[in-house]
Amino acid sequence: MTLQFSLGTAAPETVDTACILVGVYEQGMLTSAAARVDSAAEGVIKRQVESGDITGKAGSTTLLFAPHGVTAKRVLVIGLGSQKTFDEARYQKVSIEAARALGKLPVADAVSYLTEVDVPGRDSAWRVRIAALTTDHAAYRYTATFKPRDKSKQVTLTNVSFAGNADAQTGLDQACALAAGIEFTRELANLPPNICNPAYIAEQAQTFADGQGDKVDCRVLDHVEMERLGFGSLLAVARGSVNKPKLVVLEYKNGNEGDKPYAFVGKGVTFDTGGISLKPGPGMEEMKFDMGGAAAVLGAFIAAVKMELKVNLVCVVPAVENMPDGDAYRPSDVITSLSGLTIEVLNTDAEGRLILCDALTYTAQTFHPHTIIDAATLTGACVVALGKHATGLMSKHDDLAAELIAAGEKTLDRAWRLPLWDDYQVQLDSGFADIANIGGKSAGAITAGCFLSRFTEGQRWAHLDIAGTAWDEGRKGLATGRPVALLTQWLMDRIA
Repeated sequence: MTLQFSLGTAAPETVDTACILVGVYEQGMLTSAAARVDSAAEGVIKRQVESGDITGKAGSTTLLFAPHGVTAKRVLVIGLGSQKTFDEARYQKVSIEAARALGKLPVADAVSYLTEVDVPGRDSAWRVRIAALTTDHAAYRYTATFKPRDKSKQVTLTNVSFAGNADAQTGLDQACALAAGIEFTRELANLPPNICNPAYIAEQAQTFADGQGDKVDCRVLDHVEMERLGFGSLLAVARGSVNKPKLVVLEYKNGNEGDKPYAFVGKGVTFDTGGISLKPGPGMEEMKFDMGGAAAVLGAFIAAVKMELKVNLVCVVPAVENMPDGDAYRPSDVITSLSGLTIEVLNTDAEGRLILCDALTYTAQTFHPHTIIDAATLTGACVVALGKHATGLMSKHDDLAAELIAAGEKTLDRAWRLPLWDDYQVQLDSGFADIANIGGKSAGAITAGCFLSRFTEGQRWAHLDIAGTAWDEGRKGLATGRPVALLTQWLMDRIA
């Protein structure tokens, strides 16, 4: 992890650091830390409040340089908004803006006192965890494919301390593990497809497993073994690419012996042209992110291992590239999945569900898991329905859906449930196979979920469509790391 985090109890006016962060509510109401700084600096904050330079508007920032009477070289004042309506969402917002402002300063270390701010219903461990994660997220820089730069004269933020006592240590430890998983997810998803292909994903998974000793096992199935086993649907998608598919399987056995594992399955299309059903050119460069589900389940797996969660966990990643070629699969092809169900291909751009169905079947048959959760950048229809804020959640199990929604609320990595009623299944009827791979123009996200449900019968299963949440829009948009926090929190809740 790039940043190092710690806890501290030093008084804000005496702590020796490059920058301290304190909060001010609207109407000039100072937090405890801000009041102590203001008193030591002979009213410097209150004077700026009175002049209107500090408004307390939520997310606003004001930098005070070397105020007399304060040991820190800088004081960054963060607006908290109205105290009466302050809640967890506002806390996350101001934490993000504070982290962004801090990241723009030429400082190597800082101490944040925002973690002392009261958040109704949340304890100090939660506050520290959110503050650390938002700081780490803002500090992330993608540099893998840039020309190396001379960093000898650059001042980079490397150490951040948060106000908190021993009660907050759990939150800090969780944040460090989550940050490692999220950084792994973001870095993997941000890489270009000429680097991050199926073999590269397999190598990264193997490297992580090798670094964990006997705690983690890694197995990689190649196209020859998958053909022998009958992965007809996954292999059909991969036929058009010179980059051969891989099925990556990670196992973490840290629960009770004999307990059924939890299973994560992630869509790993390292680049999606749409195949013969070629996508339009504009925006196609974003299709390197079509392995966001794979990156996310691997990141959640890493976070769980680093937290040493007392669970048995399996992570399965079908990794392929969807390319047009003389050997590519075609619309109207009928393919046979690992489950034995035949599938009529109506559109080769609906490929994610075709690799997931075989991966889900393999996971169920091989590991007999307690619960399977898949994550996939599956449908543009989900983006139309929910935008970039909420992950689409589908499950026939009300209790599982409720667990995932609750985990999303705790982490502010939210999901919204969409129906998975049998009424929609008729849209997948085919005259030439057991099922078609698309369901027509209406309810595209839901019919994709319905398709996957055909391959998870008898399983406790949920589907997360992260097409809108896995990366930010635009040519400079980066991977977000979602839903690593949601998935990891869900696991944590299972052993709470």
